[in-house]
Amino acid sequence: MIIPHSSIDSDTLYALVESFVLREGTDYGEVEVSLEQKVAEVIQQLERGTVLIEYSEEHESVNIIEKP
Repeated sequence: MIIPHSSIDSDTLYALVESFVLREGTDYGEVEVSLEQKVAEVIQQLERGTVLIEYSEEHESVNIIEKP
């Protein structure tokens, strides 16, 4: 199930994205990027619609996925 990011409280959205960023452990190359910058980038991607928030009822989990 896709959850619109606009329907999530801003503090909850930040925590959700922060959890995703920490879980993914993405490598940003030679330049160190702060956690806050990584979270802000994912939130911008949500606002642009390039990524979506997906809730799995079966696994009772939330993930951020690329828009198909």
